[in-house]
Amino acid sequence: MDKPDDVTVREVETDSMVVYEIRVGDGDVGKVIGRQGRTATALRTLVSAITAKGGDKRAVMEIIEDR
Repeated sequence: MDKPDDVTVREVETDSMVVYEIRVGDGDVGKVIGRQGRTATALRTLVSAITAKGGDKRAVMEIIEDR
């Protein structure tokens, strides 16, 4: 990551879903996604596992690039 201080994670909860918004600095989206999406897939797996253990809500992770 070129700008690690620009990374923030925000949890947005609705009645049926939890959305984790990962905001990264300009140009760092590719580094969060990783080669062939492996890093993003691993993060989504962790988010799903944590949420599955806690209840009946579905979890979604979004990667947002600040410009």
